[in-house]
Amino acid sequence: MKTILVADDVDINYLLLEIYLKNDFNVIRAHDGAEAVEIFKKQKPDLILMDCKMPNMDGLEAAKIIHGLSPDTPIIMQSAYAFAEDKERAAEAGCIDFLVKPVTKQVLLDMICKYLD
Repeated sequence: MKTILVADDVDINYLLLEIYLKNDFNVIRAHDGAEAVEIFKKQKPDLILMDCKMPNMDGLEAAKIIHGLSPDTPIIMQSAYAFAEDKERAAEAGCIDFLVKPVTKQVLLDMICKYLD
């Protein structure tokens, strides 16, 4: 079973993603960007769903670090903000795609399936 790291500081956001994913994937959580980097180093998840705005270290900074460590690990940025500059910054940080919150289960699964075989 593939492992997905969900980095999100808001409990309800994480719980929704966990409900969507738990039957098909092993889901692990980070509460902020710094924790996401540490979990990534130890557990090497197959894909990362990274919230953009988090305390301690935001998702963009965490994505840059993780992408530097493992350029082949797909990182999908999540944000309630979908302006062109947000998507551009996410791409510059090494994110392979961008999800706008709130996301439906089918949109989420379709996107994940594009990057995990």
